[in-house]
This record gives sequence, structure tokens and C-alpha cells, in this order.
Amino acid sequence: MIKVIVLSNQILITQIEETGSELGEPDCKLVNPFCVNETGTLTPWLADITTQSEFMIHSDKILTIAEPNTKLLERYQKVTD
Repeated sequence: MIKVIVLSNQILITQIEETGSELGEPDCKLVNPFCVNETGTLTPWLADITTQSEFMIHSDKILTIAEPNTKLLERYQKVTD
């Protein structure tokens, strides 16, 4: 499931999976998240500090989740292939 995710200071496009977890543990898995920059370019999330492509976060850190438009989805699929 590829979605646009709005965090407090970033907009990401990513594959997202809800995971079962213990109370207080991260409950969302982000796979291949990319930042959507102001110019519409995509850059790998946290690429300057890690080579990971999967991240666990708390769902309460997500402000909203939306469907990407066709143009953004195509751009994301191109960079993740």
C-alpha cells in the first residue's frame, strides 16, 4: 500500500504496513520512504544517516495519510524499481 504520509515537519511517500505491537511500541512499518521536497523531487528518507530502507514508527507521529496523485506515484515507482 503506497501512501503519502504527513509528519510534523516532513511529507513522505512510502509503502506502509500496520503491524501488531505491544502498547508503546512502534506500530507502523515504512518501506522505501522518500521525502517529497518543495520542488516535487524525491529523496530517500534519512539517507544521510543510514542505509536502511525499512523503518518502524509510532502511528501517533503521523498527522495524516493520503493517496498519492498519479504523477507522484509514477515518480515513486520509478525511483524504487
